[in-house]
Amino acid sequence: MLSSSMETRDIFRNISPLDHRYSLSEKEVFNVLVPWLSEEGSITACVKAEIALVKAHLAIRNEQTISSKWSDNVVVTPEEVYIEEEKTRHNIRALVNILKKKVPAEIAPLVHLGATSVDILDTSMACRMKGCCRNVILPALCKLEALLCDFTEKEADTAQVGRTHGQHAVPVTVGFTFAEYVSRLGKSILEIERLSNLLKGKLAGAVGAYNATSMLVKDPEELERLYLAELDMEPSEHSTQLVEPEYLLRLLLEYNTAFGIIANLADDLRNLQRTEIAELREGFAPDQVGSSTMPQKRNPWNSEHVKSLWKTFMPRVITFYMDQISEHQRDLSNSASQRFIADYITGFCLAISRMSHIMESLSADREKCLLNLHSGGGIPGAVLAEPAYILLAESGISDAHEIIRKITLEAETKNLSFSEALAAEKDILKRIGEQLVKLGLEKNTTEPTEAATAFFAKPENYKGLSSKKAKKLAVKYRNIMNKL
Repeated sequence: MLSSSMETRDIFRNISPLDHRYSLSEKEVFNVLVPWLSEEGSITACVKAEIALVKAHLAIRNEQTISSKWSDNVVVTPEEVYIEEEKTRHNIRALVNILKKKVPAEIAPLVHLGATSVDILDTSMACRMKGCCRNVILPALCKLEALLCDFTEKEADTAQVGRTHGQHAVPVTVGFTFAEYVSRLGKSILEIERLSNLLKGKLAGAVGAYNATSMLVKDPEELERLYLAELDMEPSEHSTQLVEPEYLLRLLLEYNTAFGIIANLADDLRNLQRTEIAELREGFAPDQVGSSTMPQKRNPWNSEHVKSLWKTFMPRVITFYMDQISEHQRDLSNSASQRFIADYITGFCLAISRMSHIMESLSADREKCLLNLHSGGGIPGAVLAEPAYILLAESGISDAHEIIRKITLEAETKNLSFSEALAAEKDILKRIGEQLVKLGLEKNTTEPTEAATAFFAKPENYKGLSSKKAKKLAVKYRNIMNKL
């Protein structure tokens, strides 16, 4: 019979939105995280660590007879541990008491022998974090990266105006815009994979000096290696009562780097869906409602939701840094705060999942992209002021930048397009045209003025290496993700 504090609660009486709103709306994400981040997952990992320690004791003592007589398939439930903890007021001692009753009598003395609580807690934490990373986070990130690669490749040649400071700059392509995130997130994924392999465990005792295990075996470090090998782990180079915190800290910080990249993408997507820009569009279900009062609304709420998740969980990094510090060989100031790592990872995974959903239905309005590009942000064609200045300077005019700047002002004042204002400066137009002919950029004519007129009529042709870079990066990171 469970105590009153252990009674089952209706899901809508849970306080954290992770345990009601998101466990329902993102069931798949929630379910794959449960084995690694839930209290059940934590206790299961601790049991696994305790069993690994028993196996290490048997192996180092060469107790083959006892080893063959017992099954290591021992199940301890959270309910059992919590009820026992009401008596012990100590979670690991409670678990040990339960476990001793579930193994053969000759095995029971070896349970937790030579270990301190954190030999189990830090080691099982590392096991859970490694397992969660490799089984949940990396696959989710690789899926998102693949979707980004697909969209980048699909829109590699779609002309779009580049923007700096929120203003029209020079032409790029939609694929090039997304290639930024392909590259940034791809490198972060590789770093997450590397750091997850560096997580360590320990069996070094109460202060990390192997005091207890030196009373049991000739080589305490060999016992530690055997214990951790059972868990596919390696020992921390140095331990106090704690594993060196930087192994986990660095992994969490890289999670936050990836989280920030995804939030940055979400912010760009949200802005590119503004009515006055409208170059991209999230998928919108037939029965979906954008506003409770404005039936026409199709809000970019998924992108906004990703940004909101980042705002919620990003500040938790401060606590990760604070958990880096422990007085002397150990204090208990991380006992509560470290439990909320699970919340952070859940929020991160929700953002990954939501961004993947966005990418699966995202579309580019190619006509609107071209229309915005030609508009020049108020001076049609003004995005080609840069090549005009570059080509004029190349013709030998030292103050080319100032000349072109004044032409853009003339266009604005007289409500002309940039090409119309430039055409009024016949000598300037001819000089620029001569450079275009020399470079072979206008293949249909060798007459300078005609070449210049044709060039400035199509801003979408001035896109540098944006298409090439987009395709190259999409192929590169798709191949890398396939190998992970």
